Amino acid sequence: MKLLMFLARHFAFRPHERVLPEALRVEPQAEAADVGGEVRLADVAVIFVHAEPQDEADTAGLETRFVKNVKWLAGKRGLKAVVLHSFTHLAEASASPQFAEAFLQRAAARLRNTGYTVTLTPFGWVCEWELAVFGESLAKVFKSL
Repeated sequence: MKLLMFLARHFAFRPHERVLPEALRVEPQAEAADVGGEVRLADVAVIFVHAEPQDEADTAGLETRFVKNVKWLAGKRGLKAVVLHSFTHLAEASASPQFAEAFLQRAAARLRNTGYTVTLTPFGWVCEWELAVFGESLAKVFKSL
């Protein structure tokens, strides 16, 4: 799993185009952001996530490592808001969409259970986004789990 993580002054996204058929989704019901307009958030940890084929084969501890990394980064600025965005452009091969979406849903639930507000960008959609990142070096982190 590859993570591109940012500590953001603000992050905004707007669903642009569905690229994954509903039939391949874990949660095929439309989310508010699937059909809605722009979502704007301030002071948020933005996590771009790329699930890889080996993640499906070896899931032991992956979710825990993921959550710990997100909490570590958010803690650098005391942020309690997180955005999880499926971003399949960080490696050459990708896990199945079903695995990736289910993983993001489980990770979001774990973060919420520990006091974080979590926003998931609509899975299976290409989004427009705006990202304003804080200046310190730890505001931009790449991690391979």
